[in-house]
Amino acid sequence: MQRIVSGMRSTGRLHLGHYLGVIQNWVELQDSNECYFFVADWHALTTRYDNTKDLRQDVVDVVIDWLASGINPEKSTIYVQSLIPEIAELNIYLSMVTPQNWVERDPTLKDMAKILREKETSNSQISYGLMGYPVLMSADIMMLNATAVPVGIDQVAHIEITRDIVRRFNNIYKTDFFNEPTPVLNHCSLICGLDGNKMSKSYNNDIKISDTEEVTAKKIMTAITDRNRIRRDDPGHPEQCEVAFKYWQIFGNDEQIDAVKCECEKGLRGCADCKRQLGMLVNERLNDIRERRLYYEAHLNEVHQIIRNGSDKTRAEAKKVLYEVKNIIGMY
Repeated sequence: MQRIVSGMRSTGRLHLGHYLGVIQNWVELQDSNECYFFVADWHALTTRYDNTKDLRQDVVDVVIDWLASGINPEKSTIYVQSLIPEIAELNIYLSMVTPQNWVERDPTLKDMAKILREKETSNSQISYGLMGYPVLMSADIMMLNATAVPVGIDQVAHIEITRDIVRRFNNIYKTDFFNEPTPVLNHCSLICGLDGNKMSKSYNNDIKISDTEEVTAKKIMTAITDRNRIRRDDPGHPEQCEVAFKYWQIFGNDEQIDAVKCECEKGLRGCADCKRQLGMLVNERLNDIRERRLYYEAHLNEVHQIIRNGSDKTRAEAKKVLYEVKNIIGMY
């Protein structure tokens, strides 16, 4: 059994990209590991410090989506980052030993900085908090002395800076206290947005876990298909179908995928009919999740209690780690 730590920024209601790319894997991991999953509301402030009116509700929405998707609070510990002040103190100690160039080369920071520079808003400048994002991320992981972190293949580099900081801390203070966390690769499917770009609510191309059947079906009807196909009975090219066929490959079984491919290539399946059927398939997959979500929306006290219980448990563990860290460093 490994101690696993992973989190998501509190950006509000989650979409299928979150579910397929992250949550689905968490649900599997919780059955055989000690899992801690946190809502990263401090990380949300790195780019949204001037727009916090929905921050509390965003935290709740993220947790509800987790619970609806199968994260079981009896198996996993759910907590909110800002309710663990020990993380902030550990972040200070780690920032003292982390070289500046390590932070500057972090790929996540580079991507976020690029997005900010493209915006002409009041928070388009890189803040001190955003610069320190990689160290705070490491503090999140090291606060519970995690042994593993689930990530996608494109996120392995993000974990490497944590491993570097662990080695540097252990070397400076002549200790082997901190574990070097290993990345656990997600084997879940990745899904693009309805326009073919990365799925993101900021691009308005996402399907949310909380969307109704009607909204989901309507959104899927906007999905990009084979741009070279003009008439319904024209032979199609599934491999050139930028979104719809990719969704079939994720949500359909082998028999369904083969049938769609064959009918498309022979001009026996129109794109509109194909997307209507796809909408029904996606809705079928989301039915149980939606039912559980409606339950938690109607029982918010239960959601808040899950957050409090998980945060209390996590803070107790964090205090143990911080006590050892301060002794190792020699703090008063």
